[in-house]
Amino acid sequence: MNSENNLLPPFVIASLYKDDLVLVDIKKNSSAAQPTLENIQSPKPISYLGNNQKKVTILLEDNTAVHVADESLQFLTAILAACKLNMGDVAIVNTANQAVNYAQIKKELQPTALLLFNITASSIALPFEVPQYQVQQYDNCTLLFSAPLQAMLVKDETAKTEKGKLWNALKKTFNI
Repeated sequence: MNSENNLLPPFVIASLYKDDLVLVDIKKNSSAAQPTLENIQSPKPISYLGNNQKKVTILLEDNTAVHVADESLQFLTAILAACKLNMGDVAIVNTANQAVNYAQIKKELQPTALLLFNITASSIALPFEVPQYQVQQYDNCTLLFSAPLQAMLVKDETAKTEKGKLWNALKKTFNI
């Protein structure tokens, strides 16, 4: 039996797999590399500031710094000290410089607490939304969504109110 008689025409194969096939246009004399295990890259590890010893992850978005601007870092350091924590206890992740999602954060940093400053649940692929300053348990992790750090750095009543809300939520988060 001739195997060429058993071949289906390309249009039939395409119609059978219309949702599953990917068309690749590679010219015969092209030197384009074929995908191999070696050149398919896995996501980069999360870059963070701190030593993450107590598995507290802080997510923020700061376009002005690699990790966090000095003024914001001073404020964060003061907050951490009030919670009996320091930079050795946390991992500060700047989402302005890298895309991260909850699954990657959970796998790499293994947070017991996740503090999110001006980061939405959907932006890190969480399946729900949580109001700001509501302490939420999920997947053996305490989540706390907050207003941006920059909103707390100004010296006005709004900033003072935001700091108060954050402090009350942090007391619940860390049992202070």
